[in-house]
Amino acid sequence: MDTARSDSGGWDCPACDRRVPGRIRACRCGFEQPGAEAPAESPASGSKPWAAGLPLLAVGLVLGAALSLYPWQKAPPAAPASTAAARATSVVHVPTAAEPPPVETADDAEQPDPAPDPEPTIEQPDAPKLEDLVSRVVPAVAFILAGQNRGTGFFIARDKVLTNAHVVGGQSSIRLQVGDANYTARVVSVSTGSDLAVLQVYNASATQAVLTLGSVSGARVGEEVIAVGSALGVLSNTVTRGIVSAVRKAGSVTLIQTDAAINPGNSGGPLVNRAGQVIGINSLRAGQQAEGVAFAVAIDHATQLLNGERVTDTQTPLGSLTQMLDGRSDGDQQRARGEQEYGRILEAAGRAAAELDSLWERYAPSCVTATTTPAGDRPWFAVYASGAVRVGTSSTVDCPRWYEAMKSRAEAFRVEVEKAAELARQRGVFPGTARDLRRRYRLQWSGWDR
Repeated sequence: MDTARSDSGGWDCPACDRRVPGRIRACRCGFEQPGAEAPAESPASGSKPWAAGLPLLAVGLVLGAALSLYPWQKAPPAAPASTAAARATSVVHVPTAAEPPPVETADDAEQPDPAPDPEPTIEQPDAPKLEDLVSRVVPAVAFILAGQNRGTGFFIARDKVLTNAHVVGGQSSIRLQVGDANYTARVVSVSTGSDLAVLQVYNASATQAVLTLGSVSGARVGEEVIAVGSALGVLSNTVTRGIVSAVRKAGSVTLIQTDAAINPGNSGGPLVNRAGQVIGINSLRAGQQAEGVAFAVAIDHATQLLNGERVTDTQTPLGSLTQMLDGRSDGDQQRARGEQEYGRILEAAGRAAAELDSLWERYAPSCVTATTTPAGDRPWFAVYASGAVRVGTSSTVDCPRWYEAMKSRAEAFRVEVEKAAELARQRGVFPGTARDLRRRYRLQWSGWDR
Protein backbone atom coordinates (compact mmCIF):
# COMPACT_ATOMS: atom_id res chain seq x y z
CA MET A 1 0.00 0.00 0.00
CA ASP A 2 1.22 3.41 -0.93
CA THR A 3 1.33 5.99 1.72
CA ALA A 4 0.10 9.49 1.03
CA ARG A 5 2.70 12.27 1.08
CA SER A 6 2.12 15.93 1.63
CA ASP A 7 3.77 18.72 -0.10
CA SER A 8 5.71 19.60 2.96
CA GLY A 9 7.47 16.17 2.86
CA GLY A 10 5.38 14.48 5.57
CA TRP A 11 3.34 11.33 5.14
CA ASP A 12 0.21 9.85 6.75
CA CYS A 13 0.53 6.50 8.50
CA PRO A 14 -2.09 4.16 6.97
CA ALA A 15 -2.15 2.14 10.19
CA CYS A 16 -2.93 4.86 12.68
CA ASP A 17 -3.59 7.97 10.50
CA ARG A 18 -0.84 9.82 12.37
CA ARG A 19 1.12 12.45 10.48
CA VAL A 20 4.79 11.39 10.28
CA PRO A 21 7.60 13.76 9.13
CA GLY A 22 9.07 12.90 5.79
CA ARG A 23 12.63 12.15 7.14
CA ILE A 24 11.24 9.42 9.42
CA ARG A 25 10.50 6.14 7.67
CA ALA A 26 8.68 4.38 10.51
CA CYS A 27 5.67 5.45 12.55
CA ARG A 28 5.53 5.18 16.31
CA CYS A 29 2.87 2.54 15.96
CA GLY A 30 5.46 0.32 14.29
CA PHE A 31 4.46 0.77 10.66
CA GLU A 32 7.42 1.25 8.33
CA GLN A 33 7.37 2.43 4.78
CA PRO A 34 8.25 -0.43 2.43
CA GLY A 35 11.20 -0.18 -0.02
CA ALA A 36 12.29 3.25 1.07
CA GLU A 37 15.89 4.21 2.00
CA ALA A 38 16.61 6.70 4.69
CA PRO A 39 18.05 9.86 3.28
CA ALA A 40 21.64 10.72 4.22
CA GLU A 41 21.83 13.09 7.07
CA SER A 42 23.76 16.23 6.65
CA PRO A 43 25.81 17.92 9.31
CA ALA A 44 23.32 20.67 9.37
CA SER A 45 20.74 18.33 10.72
CA GLY A 46 22.45 18.46 14.18
CA SER A 47 23.24 14.69 14.45
CA LYS A 48 26.53 13.43 16.06
CA PRO A 49 28.19 10.87 13.78
CA TRP A 50 30.72 9.57 16.52
CA ALA A 51 27.91 8.67 18.86
CA ALA A 52 27.19 5.48 16.95
CA GLY A 53 30.68 4.09 17.88
CA LEU A 54 30.25 4.45 21.61
CA PRO A 55 28.59 1.07 22.10
CA LEU A 56 31.42 -0.65 20.22
CA LEU A 57 34.04 1.16 22.34
CA ALA A 58 32.34 0.07 25.53
CA VAL A 59 32.20 -3.54 24.30
CA GLY A 60 35.94 -3.40 23.46
CA LEU A 61 36.89 -2.09 26.90
CA VAL A 62 34.91 -4.82 28.62
CA LEU A 63 36.53 -7.53 26.48
CA GLY A 64 40.02 -6.10 27.12
CA ALA A 65 39.54 -6.10 30.86
CA ALA A 66 38.30 -9.67 30.77
CA LEU A 67 41.24 -10.82 28.68
CA SER A 68 43.74 -9.17 31.04
CA LEU A 69 42.28 -11.07 34.01
CA TYR A 70 42.27 -14.44 32.26
CA PRO A 71 45.05 -16.77 33.62
CA TRP A 72 46.85 -17.36 30.33
CA GLN A 73 50.03 -18.69 32.17
CA LYS A 74 50.68 -20.45 35.46
CA ALA A 75 51.29 -18.00 38.24
CA PRO A 76 54.63 -18.41 40.15
CA PRO A 77 54.46 -19.80 43.69
CA ALA A 78 53.62 -17.22 46.30
CA ALA A 79 56.64 -15.88 48.18
CA PRO A 80 56.69 -16.06 51.97
CA ALA A 81 54.86 -13.24 53.61
CA SER A 82 57.97 -11.76 55.13
CA THR A 83 59.85 -11.88 51.79
CA ALA A 84 56.94 -10.47 49.87
CA ALA A 85 56.58 -7.69 52.38
CA ALA A 86 60.28 -6.98 52.15
CA ARG A 87 60.09 -6.75 48.33
CA ALA A 88 57.08 -4.55 48.47
CA THR A 89 58.51 -2.14 50.99
CA SER A 90 62.26 -2.20 50.23
CA VAL A 91 63.45 1.05 48.82
CA VAL A 92 67.07 1.84 48.06
CA HIS A 93 67.89 5.12 49.65
CA VAL A 94 71.21 6.81 50.29
CA PRO A 95 70.83 9.31 53.12
CA THR A 96 72.62 12.60 52.90
CA ALA A 97 74.64 14.12 55.67
CA ALA A 98 71.82 16.53 56.47
CA GLU A 99 69.23 13.80 56.92
CA PRO A 100 68.54 12.51 60.43
CA PRO A 101 69.07 8.81 61.09
CA PRO A 102 66.08 6.63 60.12
CA VAL A 103 63.57 5.84 62.84
CA GLU A 104 62.29 2.30 63.12
CA THR A 105 58.53 2.01 62.57
CA ALA A 106 56.03 -0.76 63.07
CA ASP A 107 56.46 -1.76 59.41
CA ASP A 108 60.18 -2.15 59.96
CA ALA A 109 59.50 -4.80 62.58
CA GLU A 110 58.06 -7.02 59.85
CA GLN A 111 61.27 -6.92 57.83
CA PRO A 112 63.36 -10.10 57.86
CA ASP A 113 66.17 -10.13 60.43
CA PRO A 114 69.44 -9.01 58.88
CA ALA A 115 72.44 -11.31 58.90
CA PRO A 116 74.01 -11.28 62.40
CA ASP A 117 77.14 -9.24 62.78
CA PRO A 118 80.29 -11.24 63.55
CA GLU A 119 80.89 -11.64 67.27
CA PRO A 120 83.40 -9.13 68.57
CA THR A 121 86.81 -10.46 69.48
CA ILE A 122 87.36 -10.45 73.23
CA GLU A 123 90.84 -9.17 73.83
CA GLN A 124 92.68 -10.54 76.84
CA PRO A 125 93.94 -7.88 79.20
CA ASP A 126 97.58 -7.05 78.79
CA ALA A 127 100.01 -8.81 81.11
CA PRO A 128 101.09 -6.65 84.03
CA LYS A 129 104.31 -4.77 83.71
CA LEU A 130 107.31 -6.79 84.79
CA GLU A 131 108.04 -4.53 87.75
CA ASP A 132 104.41 -4.78 88.90
CA LEU A 133 104.56 -8.56 88.65
CA VAL A 134 107.75 -8.71 90.68
CA SER A 135 106.28 -6.46 93.37
CA ARG A 136 103.39 -8.92 93.76
CA VAL A 137 105.55 -12.06 93.84
CA VAL A 138 108.44 -11.06 96.12
CA PRO A 139 106.38 -10.57 99.34
CA ALA A 140 105.26 -14.22 99.10
CA VAL A 141 108.81 -15.63 98.80
CA ALA A 142 110.68 -16.76 101.93
CA PHE A 143 114.35 -17.36 102.69
CA ILE A 144 114.77 -20.80 104.31
CA LEU A 145 117.41 -21.84 106.81
CA ALA A 146 117.32 -25.58 107.58
CA GLY A 147 120.36 -26.52 109.64
CA GLN A 148 123.32 -25.84 107.36
CA ASN A 149 121.13 -25.74 104.26
CA ARG A 150 119.92 -22.52 102.73
CA GLY A 151 117.27 -22.17 100.11
CA THR A 152 113.96 -20.62 99.12
CA GLY A 153 110.27 -21.32 99.56
CA PHE A 154 107.02 -19.53 98.79
CA PHE A 155 103.66 -19.23 100.47
CA ILE A 156 100.76 -21.04 98.83
CA ALA A 157 98.47 -20.31 101.77
CA ARG A 158 98.74 -17.98 104.74
CA ASP A 159 100.40 -20.72 106.83
CA LYS A 160 101.81 -23.11 104.18
CA VAL A 161 105.08 -22.92 102.29
CA LEU A 162 106.24 -25.00 99.34
CA THR A 163 109.94 -25.76 98.75
CA ASN A 164 112.34 -28.50 97.63
CA ALA A 165 112.86 -31.64 99.68
CA HIS A 166 116.63 -31.29 99.40
CA VAL A 167 116.41 -27.78 100.91
CA VAL A 168 114.86 -28.96 104.19
CA GLY A 169 116.97 -32.12 104.23
CA GLY A 170 116.27 -34.18 107.33
CA GLN A 171 115.30 -31.19 109.46
CA SER A 172 112.05 -31.19 111.38
CA SER A 173 112.17 -27.53 112.42
CA ILE A 174 112.73 -24.85 109.77
CA ARG A 175 113.41 -21.13 110.06
CA LEU A 176 111.83 -18.71 107.59
CA GLN A 177 112.50 -15.07 106.86
CA VAL A 178 110.02 -12.98 104.87
CA GLY A 179 111.07 -9.37 104.69
CA ASP A 180 111.53 -8.26 108.29
CA ALA A 181 109.39 -11.10 109.70
CA ASN A 182 110.82 -14.36 111.04
CA TYR A 183 108.85 -17.58 111.43
CA THR A 184 109.33 -21.15 112.53
CA ALA A 185 107.87 -23.99 110.49
CA ARG A 186 107.78 -27.77 110.52
CA VAL A 187 107.90 -30.24 107.65
CA VAL A 188 104.47 -31.84 107.18
CA SER A 189 104.87 -33.60 103.83
CA VAL A 190 107.81 -34.70 101.70
CA SER A 191 108.08 -36.34 98.27
CA THR A 192 111.68 -37.33 97.51
CA GLY A 193 110.72 -38.59 94.05
CA SER A 194 109.59 -35.11 92.98
CA ASP A 195 111.97 -33.27 95.35
CA LEU A 196 109.15 -31.32 97.03
CA ALA A 197 108.24 -30.54 100.63
CA VAL A 198 105.35 -28.72 102.32
CA LEU A 199 105.95 -26.69 105.49
CA GLN A 200 103.45 -25.66 108.17
CA VAL A 201 104.22 -22.14 109.44
CA TYR A 202 103.58 -21.21 113.08
CA ASN A 203 102.01 -17.84 113.95
CA ALA A 204 101.83 -16.73 110.33
CA SER A 205 100.69 -13.19 109.61
CA ALA A 206 97.03 -12.78 108.70
CA THR A 207 98.07 -10.49 105.85
CA GLN A 208 100.76 -12.77 104.43
CA ALA A 209 100.91 -12.59 100.62
CA VAL A 210 100.42 -15.89 98.77
CA LEU A 211 100.97 -17.07 95.21
CA THR A 212 98.51 -18.77 92.86
CA LEU A 213 99.36 -22.21 91.47
CA GLY A 214 99.02 -22.73 87.73
CA SER A 215 99.68 -25.83 85.63
CA VAL A 216 102.39 -27.05 83.31
CA SER A 217 99.68 -27.78 80.73
CA GLY A 218 99.39 -24.04 80.13
CA ALA A 219 103.14 -23.51 79.73
CA ARG A 220 104.19 -22.54 76.19
CA VAL A 221 107.70 -22.79 74.86
CA GLY A 222 109.01 -19.26 74.42
CA GLU A 223 106.78 -17.59 77.01
CA GLU A 224 108.47 -15.26 79.47
CA VAL A 225 108.96 -16.36 83.08
CA ILE A 226 110.71 -15.04 86.18
CA ALA A 227 112.52 -16.95 88.91
CA VAL A 228 112.71 -15.58 92.46
CA GLY A 229 115.04 -16.92 95.13
CA SER A 230 117.95 -16.43 97.50
CA ALA A 231 120.89 -16.56 95.14
CA LEU A 232 123.98 -18.22 96.64
CA GLY A 233 122.04 -18.62 99.88
CA VAL A 234 122.57 -15.00 100.97
CA LEU A 235 121.09 -12.71 98.29
CA SER A 236 117.41 -13.02 99.15
CA ASN A 237 114.67 -11.86 96.75
CA THR A 238 116.91 -12.13 93.70
CA VAL A 239 114.84 -11.98 90.49
CA THR A 240 116.00 -13.39 87.17
CA ARG A 241 114.12 -13.42 83.88
CA GLY A 242 114.03 -15.94 81.05
CA ILE A 243 111.75 -18.03 78.88
CA VAL A 244 110.37 -21.55 78.91
CA SER A 245 112.91 -23.41 76.81
CA ALA A 246 111.18 -26.82 76.86
CA VAL A 247 108.99 -29.14 78.92
CA ARG A 248 110.67 -32.50 79.53
CA LYS A 249 110.16 -35.78 81.35
CA ALA A 250 112.86 -37.05 83.72
CA GLY A 251 111.68 -40.44 84.87
CA SER A 252 108.18 -39.91 86.22
CA VAL A 253 108.73 -36.20 86.91
CA THR A 254 107.88 -33.36 84.53
CA LEU A 255 110.53 -30.64 84.38
CA ILE A 256 110.33 -27.16 82.88
CA GLN A 257 113.57 -26.18 81.23
CA THR A 258 114.33 -22.45 81.38
CA ASP A 259 117.19 -20.11 80.65
CA ALA A 260 116.38 -18.00 83.72
CA ALA A 261 119.43 -18.09 86.00
CA ILE A 262 118.96 -20.57 88.88
CA ASN A 263 121.87 -20.57 91.30
CA PRO A 264 122.50 -22.39 94.59
CA GLY A 265 120.05 -20.90 97.06
CA ASN A 266 117.35 -20.43 94.41
CA SER A 267 116.20 -24.00 94.99
CA GLY A 268 112.60 -24.12 96.16
CA GLY A 269 111.69 -20.71 94.75
CA PRO A 270 108.82 -20.10 92.32
CA LEU A 271 109.00 -20.01 88.53
CA VAL A 272 106.22 -17.56 87.63
CA ASN A 273 104.61 -16.78 84.28
CA ARG A 274 103.54 -13.28 83.23
CA ALA A 275 100.01 -13.92 84.53
CA GLY A 276 101.44 -14.25 88.04
CA GLN A 277 100.87 -18.02 88.30
CA VAL A 278 103.50 -20.43 89.64
CA ILE A 279 104.17 -23.08 86.99
CA GLY A 280 107.30 -24.62 88.51
CA ILE A 281 109.54 -24.92 91.58
CA ASN A 282 113.15 -24.02 90.80
CA SER A 283 115.25 -27.06 91.57
CA LEU A 284 118.50 -27.49 89.67
CA ARG A 285 120.72 -26.58 86.79
CA ALA A 286 122.39 -28.93 84.34
CA GLY A 287 125.94 -28.30 85.59
CA GLN A 288 128.70 -25.77 85.77
CA GLN A 289 129.57 -26.29 82.12
CA ALA A 290 126.04 -25.56 80.88
CA GLU A 291 124.98 -21.95 80.32
CA GLY A 292 121.30 -21.03 80.49
CA VAL A 293 120.10 -24.59 81.16
CA ALA A 294 118.14 -24.83 84.40
CA PHE A 295 115.12 -26.83 85.47
CA ALA A 296 112.05 -26.43 87.65
CA VAL A 297 109.78 -29.23 88.85
CA ALA A 298 106.33 -28.79 87.32
CA ILE A 299 103.86 -27.31 89.82
CA ASP A 300 101.44 -30.15 89.05
CA HIS A 301 103.57 -32.44 91.26
CA ALA A 302 103.06 -30.01 94.15
CA THR A 303 99.31 -30.23 93.59
CA GLN A 304 99.62 -34.02 93.79
CA LEU A 305 101.58 -33.77 97.04
CA LEU A 306 99.00 -31.42 98.56
CA ASN A 307 96.36 -33.99 97.65
CA GLY A 308 98.29 -36.74 99.46
CA GLU A 309 99.97 -38.26 96.38
CA ARG A 310 103.71 -38.83 96.11
CA VAL A 311 105.97 -39.66 93.20
CA THR A 312 107.40 -43.11 93.94
CA ASP A 313 110.32 -42.94 91.53
CA THR A 314 113.52 -44.51 92.85
CA GLN A 315 115.47 -41.51 91.60
CA THR A 316 115.22 -37.81 92.33
CA PRO A 317 114.73 -35.40 89.40
CA LEU A 318 118.45 -34.59 89.52
CA GLY A 319 119.44 -38.25 89.17
CA SER A 320 116.96 -38.87 86.37
CA LEU A 321 118.03 -35.72 84.55
CA THR A 322 121.71 -36.51 84.84
CA GLN A 323 121.11 -39.96 83.42
CA MET A 324 119.07 -38.46 80.58
CA LEU A 325 121.63 -35.82 79.67
CA ASP A 326 124.67 -38.06 79.23
CA GLY A 327 125.06 -41.65 78.18
CA ARG A 328 126.98 -42.87 81.19
CA SER A 329 128.54 -46.25 81.64
CA ASP A 330 127.01 -48.95 83.82
CA GLY A 331 129.46 -48.04 86.58
CA ASP A 332 128.40 -44.40 86.43
CA GLN A 333 124.75 -45.37 86.58
CA GLN A 334 125.42 -47.69 89.53
CA ARG A 335 127.24 -44.88 91.33
CA ALA A 336 124.31 -42.54 90.68
CA ARG A 337 121.88 -45.08 92.09
CA GLY A 338 124.14 -45.50 95.10
CA GLU A 339 124.10 -41.74 95.69
CA GLN A 340 120.33 -41.69 95.49
CA GLU A 341 119.94 -44.56 97.91
CA TYR A 342 122.48 -43.10 100.33
CA GLY A 343 120.69 -39.76 100.21
CA ARG A 344 117.32 -41.37 101.05
CA ILE A 345 118.81 -43.23 104.03
CA LEU A 346 120.42 -40.05 105.33
CA GLU A 347 117.15 -38.18 104.93
CA ALA A 348 115.43 -40.67 107.25
CA ALA A 349 118.43 -40.59 109.56
CA GLY A 350 118.15 -36.83 109.77
CA ARG A 351 114.61 -37.13 111.10
CA ALA A 352 115.76 -39.66 113.70
CA ALA A 353 118.62 -37.37 114.65
CA ALA A 354 116.17 -34.53 115.23
CA GLU A 355 114.39 -36.68 117.85
CA LEU A 356 117.68 -37.30 119.62
CA ASP A 357 118.32 -33.55 119.48
CA SER A 358 115.14 -33.02 121.49
CA LEU A 359 116.12 -35.66 124.03
CA TRP A 360 119.57 -34.15 124.48
CA GLU A 361 118.33 -30.55 124.70
CA ARG A 362 115.74 -31.50 127.31
CA TYR A 363 118.02 -33.26 129.82
CA ALA A 364 121.62 -32.30 128.99
CA PRO A 365 121.43 -28.91 130.76
CA SER A 366 120.61 -30.73 134.02
CA CYS A 367 122.86 -33.79 133.60
CA VAL A 368 125.91 -32.96 131.47
CA THR A 369 128.56 -30.97 133.30
CA ALA A 370 131.14 -30.90 130.49
CA THR A 371 132.08 -32.26 127.05
CA THR A 372 135.74 -32.43 126.07
CA THR A 373 135.55 -33.60 122.45
CA PRO A 374 134.15 -31.69 119.46
CA ALA A 375 130.90 -33.43 118.53
CA GLY A 376 130.35 -32.54 114.88
CA ASP A 377 127.01 -31.30 113.53
CA ARG A 378 124.99 -32.62 116.51
CA PRO A 379 126.03 -31.97 120.13
CA TRP A 380 125.12 -35.50 121.19
CA PHE A 381 127.67 -36.97 118.78
CA ALA A 382 130.04 -36.52 121.76
CA VAL A 383 128.68 -39.76 123.25
CA TYR A 384 130.58 -41.69 120.55
CA ALA A 385 133.92 -40.68 122.08
CA SER A 386 134.80 -42.55 125.28
CA GLY A 387 135.02 -40.22 128.26
CA ALA A 388 134.04 -37.16 126.26
CA VAL A 389 130.85 -36.53 128.25
CA ARG A 390 130.89 -35.92 131.99
CA VAL A 391 127.55 -36.70 133.61
CA GLY A 392 126.51 -35.21 136.91
CA THR A 393 123.51 -35.64 139.16
CA SER A 394 120.21 -33.85 139.48
CA SER A 395 117.43 -33.75 142.02
CA THR A 396 114.79 -33.88 139.29
CA VAL A 397 116.30 -36.22 136.69
CA ASP A 398 117.86 -39.69 136.90
CA CYS A 399 120.89 -38.56 134.91
CA PRO A 400 122.78 -41.90 134.69
CA ARG A 401 119.68 -43.65 133.43
CA TRP A 402 118.99 -40.89 130.91
CA TYR A 403 122.56 -41.01 129.65
CA GLU A 404 122.47 -44.77 129.17
CA ALA A 405 119.27 -44.43 127.15
CA MET A 406 120.88 -41.66 125.12
CA LYS A 407 123.97 -43.76 124.40
CA SER A 408 121.87 -46.78 123.41
CA ARG A 409 119.79 -44.86 120.88
CA ALA A 410 122.85 -43.02 119.56
CA GLU A 411 124.65 -46.35 119.05
CA ALA A 412 121.73 -47.78 117.07
CA PHE A 413 121.77 -44.63 114.97
CA ARG A 414 125.52 -44.96 114.33
CA VAL A 415 125.17 -48.58 113.19
CA GLU A 416 122.54 -47.65 110.60
CA VAL A 417 124.55 -44.71 109.24
CA GLU A 418 127.73 -46.77 108.95
CA LYS A 419 125.88 -49.57 107.14
CA ALA A 420 124.54 -47.02 104.65
CA ALA A 421 128.02 -45.57 104.18
CA GLU A 422 129.47 -49.02 103.46
CA LEU A 423 126.75 -49.74 100.90
CA ALA A 424 127.46 -46.41 99.22
CA ARG A 425 131.18 -47.22 99.10
CA GLN A 426 130.48 -50.58 97.45
CA ARG A 427 128.44 -48.86 94.77
CA GLY A 428 131.23 -46.47 93.95
CA VAL A 429 130.03 -43.33 95.70
CA PHE A 430 132.98 -41.01 96.07
CA PRO A 431 134.00 -40.07 99.63
CA GLY A 432 133.60 -36.38 98.86
CA THR A 433 130.05 -36.95 97.59
CA ALA A 434 129.22 -38.94 100.74
CA ARG A 435 130.52 -36.10 102.94
CA ASP A 436 128.46 -33.55 101.02
CA LEU A 437 125.33 -35.65 101.52
CA ARG A 438 125.99 -36.01 105.26
CA ARG A 439 126.59 -32.29 105.52
CA ARG A 440 123.26 -31.64 103.77
CA TYR A 441 121.39 -33.48 106.53
CA ARG A 442 123.58 -32.20 109.39
CA LEU A 443 125.12 -35.61 109.99
CA GLN A 444 128.76 -34.78 109.51
CA TRP A 445 131.14 -36.28 112.10
CA SER A 446 134.80 -37.14 111.76
CA GLY A 447 134.21 -40.65 113.05
CA TRP A 448 132.31 -41.69 109.90
CA ASP A 449 135.49 -41.53 107.80
CA ARG A 450 137.65 -43.75 110.07
